[in-house]
Amino acid sequence: MGAAMDPELVRIGAQGLAGELRWQPGSLGMVVFAHGSGNSHVCSRNRHVAGILQGYRLSTLLLELLTEHEASDPQRVSDIGLLASRLIQATDWLRAQSRQPGLPVGIFCARTGAAAAFQAAALSPSRISAIVSRSGRLDLATDALARVQAPSLLIVGGDDSEGLRLNRLALRLLTCRKRLEVVPGVSHRFEGAGTLDAVSHLAGVWFRTHLTSGPRP
Repeated sequence: MGAAMDPELVRIGAQGLAGELRWQPGSLGMVVFAHGSGNSHVCSRNRHVAGILQGYRLSTLLLELLTEHEASDPQRVSDIGLLASRLIQATDWLRAQSRQPGLPVGIFCARTGAAAAFQAAALSPSRISAIVSRSGRLDLATDALARVQAPSLLIVGGDDSEGLRLNRLALRLLTCRKRLEVVPGVSHRFEGAGTLDAVSHLAGVWFRTHLTSGPRP
């Protein structure tokens, strides 16, 4: 397996959404990072996770769902419909890239970005082939969950009591292939030593297993 290529800084769509794209030669799929907060594509934690996923033969796109100006607007940050539409726009942009046409797309998401990912998957099942949610606010996408077809892994910290409650409710609503993983002794921020690596490897195995068997473009 070849090493991942150098990252490309990209701009997506009419809004010029910022992203950091890294192709993995012989990739099994592309994983798009979808988080509700800004600076996703320059976040060292996201880059760390992306590096581990690349070891699973996965290409990665660290993506901003909002422009810098929009990210300062609380209404935009909490507009799940807008975030979902931007995520769909990004998957269409990836499909148009000629380097590895037809590559299945998975979403690694957190917080409000997770709500956007599940809404996008419900609106357009053919675009998204697998989802991994870390501490996702799936209560913000309740109406969409039953329509999601993409195999979905929900990861929650064992000390995040409210997150556990919300994700257990979401698990019951999901009708796709699904699993809830609880990482003991950590909060929703997953800041303990080694916990981010644990999340990354859980995600890597899920994507490697399901990107080739989930919904395809």
